[in-house]
Amino acid sequence: MSTVGLVLASIPSPSSGTISIGPLELRAYGLMIALGVLAAVWLAQRRWSARGGDPDDIASIAMWAVPAGLVGARLYHVATDWRKYQGRWEDVVKIWEGGLGVPGGMALGVVVGLVVARRRGIAVPEILDAATPALPLAQAIGRWGNWFNQELFGGPTDLPWGLEIDPGRRPDEHLTEATFHPTFLYESLWNLALCLVLVRIDRAKVLKPGRLFAAYVLGYFVVRLVMELLRTDPASLVLGVRINIWTSLIGIAAGAWFVWTGRRRDEAAEPVA
Repeated sequence: MSTVGLVLASIPSPSSGTISIGPLELRAYGLMIALGVLAAVWLAQRRWSARGGDPDDIASIAMWAVPAGLVGARLYHVATDWRKYQGRWEDVVKIWEGGLGVPGGMALGVVVGLVVARRRGIAVPEILDAATPALPLAQAIGRWGNWFNQELFGGPTDLPWGLEIDPGRRPDEHLTEATFHPTFLYESLWNLALCLVLVRIDRAKVLKPGRLFAAYVLGYFVVRLVMELLRTDPASLVLGVRINIWTSLIGIAAGAWFVWTGRRRDEAAEPVA
């Protein structure tokens, strides 16, 4: 493929990480996260309402779970990439510049959300099943923040959907390469598909109440493992392997075990609507 053909076939990156709306200048990274949260709350409310629940339950839980998830995601990122902040610890609070670890957000956000649900007297397994497909939906939208920040892309590629990266943001060992794997897009599309699959699994009633979350964990960490294998950005290593690869392997094993043990065996599965 010629150089001209490659450029024309590639995916351009935004020239700025901000979006201007009149006099307002919004950080695209934060905007994508906010849009993902709104979409997730909307879907969870619809699903919870279809089960006979009060949609306000979801809003009340989200008021606590979303901030907790952001804190957990940031703490995970800083803990696993702490060397980036040596000598500039004040940057830890600059979430708008990127740097959220989904495993940490998943853990703390869900735990806080379940605590709030229990205190409100809500059946935890049922509301967890209602809300679970909303999680990958939020991630599918939020991942586009990485596109605006030109971060977390994969290795060089000459595929037609290669992502253009500015020279100043390319890894030192790939300064002469123009396009890279758009891992943000891969993960976004996978999470969107995962959302739809989880809805179908839930309708089929093949898992015990509360175990749909395990299917989400399994599905998410499968794609996260693939993305980590594609990425070339610096990362903390454990035994010479990226720490998020270890996290993904643990997540896959745990998710698979809980899905397997959570199958309905004594009840006939209801047909898919």
